[in-house]
Order: sequence, then C-alpha cells, then structure tokens
Amino acid sequence: MRFAYFAHSILSDWNNGNAHFQRGVLRELVHAGHEVRAFEPVDGWSRTNLLDERGDHFIDRFEAQFPELTVTEYQLASLDLDRALDGVDVAIVHEWNPPELIARLGQKRIGGGRFKLFFHDTHHRSATDPDAMSVYELEGYDGVLAFGEAVRQNYLKRGWSRRVWTWHEAADTRLFKPIQSDERWGEVVWIGNWGDDERTQELQEFFFEPVKALRLRAQMRGVRVPVEGLAALKQAGIRYGGWVANSEVPELFARFAFTIHIPRRPYRETLPGIPTVRVFEALACGIPLISAPWDDTERLFRPEDYLLAADGFAMRQMMRDLLCDPHLARRLAKNGLETVRTKHSCRHRAEELLTICEGLDVRPRSAA
Repeated sequence: MRFAYFAHSILSDWNNGNAHFQRGVLRELVHAGHEVRAFEPVDGWSRTNLLDERGDHFIDRFEAQFPELTVTEYQLASLDLDRALDGVDVAIVHEWNPPELIARLGQKRIGGGRFKLFFHDTHHRSATDPDAMSVYELEGYDGVLAFGEAVRQNYLKRGWSRRVWTWHEAADTRLFKPIQSDERWGEVVWIGNWGDDERTQELQEFFFEPVKALRLRAQMRGVRVPVEGLAALKQAGIRYGGWVANSEVPELFARFAFTIHIPRRPYRETLPGIPTVRVFEALACGIPLISAPWDDTERLFRPEDYLLAADGFAMRQMMRDLLCDPHLARRLAKNGLETVRTKHSCRHRAEELLTICEGLDVRPRSAA
C-alpha cells in the first residue's frame, strides 16, 4: 500500500518527541514492503530551532541514519495536495499541523478522495484544552489514531469522531537496542525537555533532590530549560548537556547506570495510562528505569519491568538500591527489554495500523 504522513517534522527531533515514533513506524512500513511519503513544512518551529542551534548538518545525519525515508518539504500556501495524495491508499495527519492543512485534507476526502484519512493525536490537549482541539475539522476523516485509551475516550465522549483507535507510541528497535560500553560518565541520566512548567516540582522532588542527597554524578539532556531551571541543575550538581539527537541516545544510555522517567503533570492527572515514548526507548536499550508516579491503567508493562517511586524519599532509596544491587539492575534491564521486544516496538505498531486498515477494507489501488 501507499502511505502519506503529514508531520510537524520528521527531519528534526528538537523538542519534537513525535518524530521518534513517526520515523520508526514509517520505516517499519517500508521494510514491510509498503511505499511511504512523508511531508513537513519547511518553516516548522522544531527544524527552525535546530537549524539555529546546530546548523543544517542534521539533515545530512537524518538521511544517513534513515535512508528508507523520503521527506518532502513544503510551504503550506503552495502545497499541491492533489499531487501529494496521488495514488495514496492511506493518509495520516498529525495533530501538530495547522488547522488549515487538517481541514484541506478532510475536504479532499469528502470531495471523493479514494484514500482513507486518519488524524493522529499524541498530546494531552484533548483533556487540558478541548476548545483548542474542537477547531479541527475532522468530518472528512475516516477515524482517529489516539496514543492512549484516555485520549480515545475523550474523542468519543465529545463527539469529535465516531471511529477512534488506541495506537500507543513505541520504540524504534532498529535504533534503540542495548549497547555495551566500558566508559562510565555517571550514575543517572535524564533525557527530556523542561516543558512549560508541567513538571518543575516533580523534577525537584524526583531528580534534583535525590541526586544532591546521594552525591551522584548526573546529567540532563534536553531543551527549553529556563534560567531558573539551569540554576536548579547547577545547585544540585547536575551537568546540563543541552539537546541530544535521538539517534545518539542509545550510546548515551550505555554510559550511565540507570535513567528515570518523570511524567508531565497533565498525563499523570488527566490522562492515565500514557507513558512518553522515552519509556519505551529506555527499556529497549536495556537500561534500568525508575519512574515517578504514573498509573499504567492499560497494563502496558509488568511491575517487574521498572521501579515505581511513590515520592522523593522512595526515589532516593531506589537509586541507592540499583547502585548497590547489580542483580536487581540486571533483572530490571532484562525484563524491560523483553516487554518492549514482545509488545512495544514500532514493528508492532505498524502491524496494528495495517490491521486497522484491513478493518476498513483498505486495498492497494493496483489490487482494487
């Protein structure tokens, strides 16, 4: 089949965790024998920020690391959708796109488009800012791909779509896998973006204070850290390394004893059951993981896949346990890796998408 995916950015993962999953699932479709076209605006803020920070080398790196993927860059005002959708069987548009593009794609489908059209939602706005989501015109869409059951239920309850499937993110296991390294840079690394004060208190309780109390060698990698955040990192003795390309994360994990997961507050309070893609990626790399509280309502993982700290005191104790008990660390790493490889790779999600398409009787044009 022929797929078209409209993303905010595939080329840039600067503050754009969506690109991690999108790259992985699209190239799994390619490896399964399907044709994939990816589209992104040439002036998207993720690639613009990365271009300003690191120059245009990220495009060459992307092409070298993801040779299976071809990305078409466009200006929205001049985007020829008829050409973009020519021969396409399935089109997917991510919710980090302008309402104008989302509406235009829906009108193409209503106007007789012979493709199936999906809206892909990977954000908490359906719960935290429903007014912003209600402006999207989804009448022409065949359904919504929601990255958690809680998001799926929001669409159904609000009547935004009659057909909604839960389609969780997952790890690109062609990229994320265990790497052995004799070089140790520290005990703990946290990879994530600061994110609009959605977890500032949690970072203090579950990262800064335990690291300072245990005098651990720690590092943070990510972007959008405010001045006060940089001061807090310095006070806790945590090294700040700035942006890291997602493709470099497996090698980074290999140089630390464990990592942590600190959910953003909206997911913990209003959208239970949704981990970030970084949980899947960490477990796929075979690094022990300790998480701040979140409710795995969909039973994505087993209790033995990672440690769950109820508060800062428990986080400090679990950090100490991991460092003092190599057997515990090895067992967690083994269990988490096993669960991702069994259920949560991008290959699994590609297969889920194909099953959804089969349920809608999607067939390649040549076979129709």
